[in-house]
Amino acid sequence: MTAKDNAAVIQLFDLLESRYAMRVIWALSDGHPQTFRLLQDSVGGVTPNTLNTRLKELRAARLVDHSGHGYRLTAQGTDLARRLVEVQQFAGKWSQHQARVAAAAQPHFAGN
Repeated sequence: MTAKDNAAVIQLFDLLESRYAMRVIWALSDGHPQTFRLLQDSVGGVTPNTLNTRLKELRAARLVDHSGHGYRLTAQGTDLARRLVEVQQFAGKWSQHQARVAAAAQPHFAGN
């Protein structure tokens, strides 16, 4: 990976690490436009100021757009959301593995 590629990844991660950014992308990943209020409910726990800030950042990054019907993912945002499905699949497998490791680490007591 070149330094330019690394810089692009770091730039994207910086954006996605912002509080609620990935939740906004995930909430919009079904392809249906959402109003600000509906999106706030979909994301859950986000204040209007924070959601407004995230939407501005995601719009500036051209991952989210706004039309007369509400907020929606752009083509790039949709591509990113599709790739996040792979992360979701990985997370499921990883979580199961973590649970197995934790269960195996538990001491087993023989009955008295």
